[in-house]
Amino acid sequence: MRFSAEQRLEDDVLEREFTLGEVPGILWTPGSVSEPVPLILLGHPGGLRKMYPRLVARARSSAAEGYAAATLELPGSGDRPRSADAEQARADLRRALQTGEPLEEIVDRLILPLVEQAAPEWQAALDALLSLPGIGGPVGLAGGVIALGVRLAVVEPRLAAAVLFAGSFVPRSMFEEARQVTIPLHVLLQWDDEGNDRQLALDLFDAFGSKEKTLHANLGGHTGVPPFEGEAGNRFFARHLR
Repeated sequence: MRFSAEQRLEDDVLEREFTLGEVPGILWTPGSVSEPVPLILLGHPGGLRKMYPRLVARARSSAAEGYAAATLELPGSGDRPRSADAEQARADLRRALQTGEPLEEIVDRLILPLVEQAAPEWQAALDALLSLPGIGGPVGLAGGVIALGVRLAVVEPRLAAAVLFAGSFVPRSMFEEARQVTIPLHVLLQWDDEGNDRQLALDLFDAFGSKEKTLHANLGGHTGVPPFEGEAGNRFFARHLR
């Protein structure tokens, strides 16, 4: 991990840009702490610069609760090299959503390679982040591509709890992995999400093996998550990261 830039935000949160190998990322830490703090991994759909306003708002909210927060650029997005196969799968998915064609094979081509590449990168980021002074865990995951959240919840023992957003497609082959998830889950679902399969999201929630799992479903489209859900997520992490 190599830090390349830093700035102090107005609420005394320290923001540091880094690269992990060739993967860009950002770390935010609270301004004044007397002991190591928990860490929240901030998921997103890709494009750190495009997503930055939303990511920094979430990070500052986490810092106000006493947590560090970090994120990584996803494969094939932002400044990372593009995958011709992924670009074709995205184009095929857009067409299929318009025409009503079957989606399962397209979703597999788009999501499975992303998860296979991204999950080890996020685990490597955890190795580096938890070795830094002032960050001690436990670790939570918030948002992002839900299929990646499923994989991390299964393979990463340092993950203590996750807030997942049921706003992206999940390959059916990953439902068996979902049954292996045991950490506490807080799942958000936008009932009228125009780019998501509501029934698949409900089936995925049913498949999760966690003894503690909560589904919050709200009316509205993909970007219409009510502000009060942020408060609910904070209470969830307070229960499991403190």
